[in-house]
Amino acid sequence: MSPVGHPAAVERFDGWIGGLGTESGLRYVIGHWPSSPLGTFTDVMVERPDGHRLLLAPSPAVEEFVAATYTFDEVRHVPVDLRSVGSEFFLTAGPLTARFVLGGRSPLGVLLHAVPWRLATAPWWIATIDAIARRVLPGVRTVGSAGGGRTEYYGAQDLHRIEAATTTFDGVDQGALRPVSPPVRFGFGSTPTAPSWVRITTLIAGAGNSTEPIGADGTPRQ
Repeated sequence: MSPVGHPAAVERFDGWIGGLGTESGLRYVIGHWPSSPLGTFTDVMVERPDGHRLLLAPSPAVEEFVAATYTFDEVRHVPVDLRSVGSEFFLTAGPLTARFVLGGRSPLGVLLHAVPWRLATAPWWIATIDAIARRVLPGVRTVGSAGGGRTEYYGAQDLHRIEAATTTFDGVDQGALRPVSPPVRFGFGSTPTAPSWVRITTLIAGAGNSTEPIGADGTPRQ
């Protein structure tokens, strides 16, 4: 059967994605995955103001899988750690350090949160709302391919605003929090322009044999 109907061979990643922009022009995307075929991990995709795309991966396995799914100019294997205290998050990832604060659920987040989980993560539903997502959130796609024979489905289930952040890269302060603009270019779509923390299930079809997720959803919730 087609992946749109029901993926027969799919990798499933459950967690959160955060997209942030900075005054300097550096933009980055945090993927925090408490449950995945690769175990619990956090990775970071960075696009510098000059367009250089960098993956910061915590292990060779994560580096290999993510680099085969998305496009980068450089890949680094570095320790990546994400911790939280209430709504405040602290990230260290090689040359990148950040602190960011979550706000309340956005109006879109309220709508996403109201959709039943099984529906929100069904590939046919994700494919159906792709056209709507493109109109409501310019640059955002819910289904597509970054190459390598893999099709990705992004099932968003919640969205919180990121209200404040501080970011340093190679020890240099990147300035105040700004929209993710221009859109990042790691795959077929970007994150929302407004800095956001999105609860998401990512399905990647054509990545190999089906693998059951491991680990528990221990990510902080609001």
